[in-house]
Amino acid sequence: MKINQLKDSIKYDGSQIEPMWAFQNLNIKGSSIITWIGPMNIKKDEIIDYEDVGLEIKADEMLHFIIEHYDCQPADLRLCYHRQRIFVTIVKDALESRDLNIQRKGDDLFINEGKLSVSIATCSTSSMKIHFGINIKTKGTPSNIQTAGLMDGIKDLDHTLIREMAQIICEAYKNEIISIEDDISKTRVF
Repeated sequence: MKINQLKDSIKYDGSQIEPMWAFQNLNIKGSSIITWIGPMNIKKDEIIDYEDVGLEIKADEMLHFIIEHYDCQPADLRLCYHRQRIFVTIVKDALESRDLNIQRKGDDLFINEGKLSVSIATCSTSSMKIHFGINIKTKGTPSNIQTAGLMDGIKDLDHTLIREMAQIICEAYKNEIISIEDDISKTRVF
């Protein structure tokens, strides 16, 4: 699995969840996890989760992760959601190591009652995709939802520290996937 941390800010608008986005836009072929800091404003026609239709999904500054897996053909939505939950748990652990009190409800993370993250998992015929976004600030988030940002809980937070945390999260996820593959390859089946 390739890891790439983008230096430039790009707006997450929902198009990045489309299959082969990393290959078509960044020339990254194969399974990957791409991360960057940038705003989010998902167009109504790009919303994938039926529960979110009609809602505003936006923020001025988030840490984004796009994960794409090609290792299961045809792509499996159930496996994709399992991987999403593994990823969310890794993020929770990483943030708690910074002394944040994080609660997880499904694929969402919260600080107190404030929603810290957004996430979606989906499949195409060729790959499984996950988007996970963490609010850095609450500025620009929907006014009808109580939100939280990393800057609410981590003192002296800057983009360098955020990028370091993102790298740790990406490496932990990659290692988890490799560990699962290693376990599969050493297990006798009947």
